[in-house]
Amino acid sequence: MPASTRPHRTLAVLVHCLGVLTALPALPTPDPPRAAVTPVVAPASPSAVVASASPAPVVASASPSAPGVAPASPPARTALAEPARPAAATAGPGTRTTPGAGATPRAGSPSTRPGADRGTPPAVRVRVAPAGTPAPAYRIEVRNDGNAPVATTVRQELPPGSSATTVSAGGRTTRSAGRADSAEVTWRLTLPARSTTTLNTALTAAVDRPLTAPACAFDGSGNRPYDCATATWQQAAQPEADAGPTPFWQRSTTLLAAGALVLAVLVATGWWLLRRRRRVTDATTGRFGADPDLTGRPDSRGTVYPRPAVPSPAYRRRRPPVWLVVGMALAILAGVVGAAAWTATTRVAAIDTGAQPTSGAWTGQGHAGPLGVPLREAAFEFTVYRMACDPATARRRCQATVGVRNLTPQQQVWHGELQRAYLPDGRWVNADEPATRAANQGRDVFAEPVAADQRMLVPLVFTVGGPEPPNQVELRSGVFSAGVRVDVP
Repeated sequence: MPASTRPHRTLAVLVHCLGVLTALPALPTPDPPRAAVTPVVAPASPSAVVASASPAPVVASASPSAPGVAPASPPARTALAEPARPAAATAGPGTRTTPGAGATPRAGSPSTRPGADRGTPPAVRVRVAPAGTPAPAYRIEVRNDGNAPVATTVRQELPPGSSATTVSAGGRTTRSAGRADSAEVTWRLTLPARSTTTLNTALTAAVDRPLTAPACAFDGSGNRPYDCATATWQQAAQPEADAGPTPFWQRSTTLLAAGALVLAVLVATGWWLLRRRRRVTDATTGRFGADPDLTGRPDSRGTVYPRPAVPSPAYRRRRPPVWLVVGMALAILAGVVGAAAWTATTRVAAIDTGAQPTSGAWTGQGHAGPLGVPLREAAFEFTVYRMACDPATARRRCQATVGVRNLTPQQQVWHGELQRAYLPDGRWVNADEPATRAANQGRDVFAEPVAADQRMLVPLVFTVGGPEPPNQVELRSGVFSAGVRVDVP
């Protein structure tokens, strides 16, 4: 072979070798042994485990004489047969079957769903509305949107100084837990599936102020809240009695006549001042006549001999009298002093001397109110529906049912250290986070941020010492927020 063709021969050998290496993975593989797909059954003992291997696909050959064996000649077109299902293993009691390595829990199963141990609360909704009656009354609607009956306990807090006169559906009036100065109405109901139960209460109380009565639906034990709502009853406005004829100085005709009189006086005064000014101007310019003896000017008809000019009399500008200037100055000064005194008095009267200062109240405006009234601060709207305390002991737990709603367009975070309960002696305690987590079925309500426009209902637990329960709860979204204060009777 000429020397010039040797490189081409070497190149051809290399290309042939690469082609062989590339074709190796495409060659058919032999079937696994039949014993590998046979399920293994362990003895019937508590620790026995039956291991089932994953079935391998069977390669169907074109030759019917040798099934499952790869032919020596170039293989024909093959097809994957359906995997054979392993035979069901027969095991005695206590036998446990172990899934293969590729088996994974199904998505959404109880083992993979977060919070599956807590369970989903029933779809119970509460709505409260004031009744249109002269006396305080409320209508409570409890709806079960689920497909199964639900046992629930409905509690309605009564306003301070009121008592229930009419209670429907077998409700009974009791004292609030741990608080001797407040009462509540309790119903124990079983709500049918897809049903609405209506409850009615009528109260007797002083009607000189709005009365707020929140209501909540709890689970059968009465500790876990399902939903809460609130309503405020107000007395209808009555028409004012006729107080007699209107005094003449308050009548519209009298005011119109006085205005017309003042206008006429102003017009007459202006006309008189204008005439007086014109007279003075005519006297200084000599418009009263052309006599040279009076005006000091030559006659308009002219003369042959010039006459000596007579100097014009000096005009003295008139000034307003001193009494008028002093009077106007005193009037303006009195008006300024009176306006300043009225503004200062109004602002001082608007100051609430009974309000207690809030620590770090730098953002927003703080608000205070009773149970069941929604109170807004910088980021959240808080509503305290109920406060219940354990019997008087050295250390007692008080649980507040609080509704929280995010009013901002972005998510917000709140902290347990900023939520406080104040005792009558001025001391305060923070929220007990471990007890709060236990009351919320193991969920940490302070760990996750509150989404925009999200509303959640959470129990907050405060551990206080002494025989007296808290008389005020302070809630806030941040350390620089003004927060809200809820009075607890």
